[in-house]
Amino acid sequence: MKFVPVAAGAALLALVTACGSTSTPAAGGDKPAEAGKVGIDHPRADSDFWNSYIKYVPQMATELKVDLMPATNSQNDVAKLVSNVQTMIGQGAKAIVMAPQDTAAIAGTLTQLESKKIPVVSVDTRPDTGKVYMVVRADNRAYGTKACEFLGEKLGGKGKVVQLMGALSSVNGRDRAEAFRECMKTKFPEITVFDEATEWDGGKAASMLQTRLAQNPDIKGIYMHAGGVHLAPTLQVLKAKNLLVKPEDPKHVFVVSNDGIPQEFDAIRKGEIDATVSQPADLYAKYALFYAKAAMEGKTFQPGKTDHDSTIIQLPNGLEDQLPAPLVTKDNVDDKNLWGNQVS
Repeated sequence: MKFVPVAAGAALLALVTACGSTSTPAAGGDKPAEAGKVGIDHPRADSDFWNSYIKYVPQMATELKVDLMPATNSQNDVAKLVSNVQTMIGQGAKAIVMAPQDTAAIAGTLTQLESKKIPVVSVDTRPDTGKVYMVVRADNRAYGTKACEFLGEKLGGKGKVVQLMGALSSVNGRDRAEAFRECMKTKFPEITVFDEATEWDGGKAASMLQTRLAQNPDIKGIYMHAGGVHLAPTLQVLKAKNLLVKPEDPKHVFVVSNDGIPQEFDAIRKGEIDATVSQPADLYAKYALFYAKAAMEGKTFQPGKTDHDSTIIQLPNGLEDQLPAPLVTKDNVDDKNLWGNQVS
């Protein structure tokens, strides 16, 4: 996934396509908001995926000429996120970028920001309620479906799999889990799915997987919702049980992940896992700041195809730009356009 040059900013803001996605001045003849500072809160620093995103943010701010306030980190704690947002408001933020991990508990803060006319861009997660200017994420239901189809085919439609879910308080955890279960029920009804809610915690994932494998040594598939926190503990458990073997070995447990971090790509090359969905950490950073700037400039957008291979959809509380997130296997793991192959 290559970065789109900033010189094409005008074309990006236009987003004119055959499907009618456009950018126009704010409705009602309102004057565009003056450019100002953008506040940003990072959700955590204990995930390889989010650490990659964090590294991209200042780079993209420079490319897009966004005046970025010093970033805060809410450390997976919605109370800290709320507190950090209050600080940003006090410091004069004209737009705020956040990634709320508890997508229900942030509603009150979003209502407050709406009343103060401070637009919000939500990255990776979609708040359940509360107005947002734009959600920047990928289609997380597609993640679950892609993982289901891959594992279902590898297992020949029969057997047992473990789904290491994220937190079900997060729309991402719910979307991935529900789509995976629905796909398995519809397309591979002879596969048994064991659901484990890990709360995006690697330690919990390891413990739950160890217990499941002890109870069901014939498990042949694992779907990890987040490689950034699930990969290392999963590999440790498989190694301890002498199951970390090449795909051609009958003992091999097929593993599909989500994130697209370099460590997952290395594991695919080694034959330790089999696939991952590449969440675009680079494009999350780029378009979060792009839309924050657009909001301050009074731009509006409509549902439809964009000029950066994504689709804007209508939400009850705003819009969502669904960025591309390809499935990565041994066949395309060396693709230099994948952001996980661009990280030094």
